[in-house]
Amino acid sequence: MKKALLSGLIGAAMVATAAMADPKSGGRINVVVQPEPPGLMLGLIQNGPTQNVAGNIYESLLRYDKDLNPQPSLAKEWTVSDDGLTYTFKLHSGVKWHDGEDFSADDVVFSADVFLRETHARFRVGLEHVESITAPDAETVVFQLKNPFGPFLGMFEAGTMPIVPKHIYEGTSFKDNPANATPIGTGPFKFQEWKKGSYIHLVKNEDYYIDGLPYLDEIYWQVIPDAAARAVAFETGQIDVLPGGSVENFDVPRLAGMDNVCTTTEGWEFFAPHSFMWVNNREGWTAKPKFRQALMHAMNREFMKDVIWNGYAEVAHSPVSSKTRFYDTDVAKYEFDPEKAKALLDEVGYDGTPVRILPLPYGETWNRWAEAVKQNLDAVGVKTEIVATDVAGWNQKLSDWDFDLGFTYLYQYGDPALGVGRSYISSNIAKGSPWNNVSGYENAEVDQLFEDAALKASAAERQELYTKAQAQIVEDVAAAWLLELSFPTIYRCDVKDLVTTAIGVNDGFKDAWLDR
Repeated sequence: MKKALLSGLIGAAMVATAAMADPKSGGRINVVVQPEPPGLMLGLIQNGPTQNVAGNIYESLLRYDKDLNPQPSLAKEWTVSDDGLTYTFKLHSGVKWHDGEDFSADDVVFSADVFLRETHARFRVGLEHVESITAPDAETVVFQLKNPFGPFLGMFEAGTMPIVPKHIYEGTSFKDNPANATPIGTGPFKFQEWKKGSYIHLVKNEDYYIDGLPYLDEIYWQVIPDAAARAVAFETGQIDVLPGGSVENFDVPRLAGMDNVCTTTEGWEFFAPHSFMWVNNREGWTAKPKFRQALMHAMNREFMKDVIWNGYAEVAHSPVSSKTRFYDTDVAKYEFDPEKAKALLDEVGYDGTPVRILPLPYGETWNRWAEAVKQNLDAVGVKTEIVATDVAGWNQKLSDWDFDLGFTYLYQYGDPALGVGRSYISSNIAKGSPWNNVSGYENAEVDQLFEDAALKASAAERQELYTKAQAQIVEDVAAAWLLELSFPTIYRCDVKDLVTTAIGVNDGFKDAWLDR
């Protein structure tokens, strides 16, 4: 009986294998990049469009699967000591930089301990836990920690710790180095040309250290400023891939319904885009917790999910995304309840003072979203005023704390210590940035919980601490959480294996191939 079952399984596997086409080498892919990146030197610039393109030029020690488990990249294997203080990485041999120079462990030490320590604010926070970084030999790197740091293995993604060439940057002004205009990495694709306002051209790295990869000959990242024109370019076949967020949400159903078109919301697991409104905790009515609770009950977030985001989202109930480690499934939830919102407003004695809403100026979808929030708040008696601005103005107003409610969305990077705590710990309150604790939320207990949780090696201990932190932040409504966003990638179905990791197209062209 068992033998027959086994034979049946083997037969089914053989049929499935036979039906699956072998990857083909060659071909060109046209991809939208929106907006045009300010630069491609990933060690200096980490915004979304830069990561889209440069994540295929530069590499780090690890990649991550869709469950956020670490996978080999420049490091082929690694070990962690029993006390959680020593991380040893063994590197691939035969790796070369795109200019033909040999890659070695010295490049890793230089990148992490010198270059990124100066240029990469988010990575620098993680380095606070590192005592030393050494290279015992050309293919070994050792990170010695001062204390256990639970999320440490989550810091080795290309956008977080890109490895840069020591022989080009050592002893130079990193921000002024002319090589920034022609980026040199170890990745599967090499920079070829950038025609500003038109395209960025990458070509196959013929000397890539993994045999057979990449399959594609070249990638053209096309710059098309108008959202409607991007949709038309895909409809007419000029574009093969629309990365998440390339077109307005209301265009997604039409494009996804075309022949030979596939979509996926996978490839965002590491980032877990989390949308919310900063709520000014410092002054005015938004400084009162019960007023902030009223805002949460006033908003119909199910409507926002279904209509504004066409179902490509989930309602956010916590500062931690449900896709991020240590999310608390039992966290208290603010349901849509206009009557309860009105009661809370009466309790705090709201006097009708207008509340300013600062939209995120990223297109029509976000403008509609701000209007929906305005309608919800107006309906329970909160007077509102939308303060429209461009990206620079949005950045400036949040940085100067000149807002009452301000739309944003942030990445969570797989762990609360890497992407969540920064928005709520009081030590991260400082004018001049829209990416820190912009609301000005202060709670000494929450500060301590985040600090303690980051230092625990045990997942169970970290969960207990993060559960307490989430409960307190949700009760205080430190921010007005909206939706856990999904950005569907839309692509021709003959583009295969495009999204194979937790950062999607940012490093997906290493594995992608064309079945044409």
